[in-house]
Amino acid sequence: MGKYIDELNKNKKNKKEKKLVDYNWILKISIIAFTLSIVFSSLSETVMPKVNLWIGIIILILFIGIGILFDMVGVAVTAADEIPFHSMAARKVRGAKVAVKFKKSADKVSSFCNDVIGDICGIISGSTGAILSITISNSLNLDTLLVSLIVTALIAALTIGGKAMGKGFAVNKSNIILFEFSKVISLFYNPKK
Repeated sequence: MGKYIDELNKNKKNKKEKKLVDYNWILKISIIAFTLSIVFSSLSETVMPKVNLWIGIIILILFIGIGILFDMVGVAVTAADEIPFHSMAARKVRGAKVAVKFKKSADKVSSFCNDVIGDICGIISGSTGAILSITISNSLNLDTLLVSLIVTALIAALTIGGKAMGKGFAVNKSNIILFEFSKVISLFYNPKK
């Protein structure tokens, strides 16, 4: 057993060691999360009280949908196979270079999609739900606590159910999801390599 561990350690030393913790990335992603949270929260807090109930429900569903979509992308990036994208990049297929870049940084892309966008959407949908609860209870003369419990439970059920369904789909269709997402991103970003 010790012989195999020594062999593994020897091979590890020969390879370029990758940092276990990238503090620059942690700082960048924390600043991005902070900024996006302020932007989305302020939009939610200022817009939601001014819209009617149905528009508020549509906005809530939109936040839940964005969270589910980015969760799927985060899972797809980690589950996708890089090799077909190299072939497509060689043939200059739009989005293939972006897909390769994303796959090479799968941990960071997944963290951004799942943790930053997904969690921010979860938090914003919670605050949007709180505002909707007050609107519903005031307009229908219902107990605010009861309405709040029901709205919170519905948000949780939709988010968790949607992400559970999305994860299975993302694992099975990871290359297609990564490719389609990369095609969209390639409209705004073109990697040099």
